[in-house]
Amino acid sequence: MQDLGIQVLFQGRNFIRLWEGLWVTLRIAVISMAFSVLLGFFLGMVMTMHNRAVRCITRLYLETVRILPQLVLLFLVYFGAAKHLGINMSGETAAIIVFTFWGTAEMGDLVRGALIATPRHQYESAGGLGMNTLQTYFYVIIPQTIRRLLPPAVNLLTRMIKTTSLVVLIGVVEVVKVGKQIIDASRYQTPTAALWIYGVIFIMYFIVCYPFSRLSLWLEKKYEI
Repeated sequence: MQDLGIQVLFQGRNFIRLWEGLWVTLRIAVISMAFSVLLGFFLGMVMTMHNRAVRCITRLYLETVRILPQLVLLFLVYFGAAKHLGINMSGETAAIIVFTFWGTAEMGDLVRGALIATPRHQYESAGGLGMNTLQTYFYVIIPQTIRRLLPPAVNLLTRMIKTTSLVVLIGVVEVVKVGKQIIDASRYQTPTAALWIYGVIFIMYFIVCYPFSRLSLWLEKKYEI
């Protein structure tokens, strides 16, 4: 047992600290996703406008988010804001800003695709029933859009949970950072601790992400997407 290094997990509060770190990871991902959904719906509707200038700006935003790595955005917000704007920002706040910035772009593109995929006759039928534009969107278009959006939105949340591991590089004490702290503290007493710690972190991510993956598949079959 001592040679394997698994006992490190049960020394003091190490195992509980890993779960506390995972909670930080989930908190960042869920808050960012909530903002992304709200802002993404608005962005998606804007992206369907026929105004050429608006479409160019939103496309530039989307392509910028897709080209720049999330790690670069984290550094720009966390270190750039502190140095050039004089803002004392916590790592967790910077992470939420960056992941919301990224998630809004992705969610907006999903909303745009879902709106475009709605057949034109749905709008015409609603108009024929005497509905105005607001009623058409509220009673006809948005319910269909949400059905199309649920599976890819769940996938986006899963990607966001996994990508939050990058915040360790700006000092956020999430699950990977906690694991590294435990490994560093037991480096000389238990050299093989890294295998067990990172193995447990892998299992934690799997426990969290696998249900979302199955949920996405179930939603796709349910709504026949």
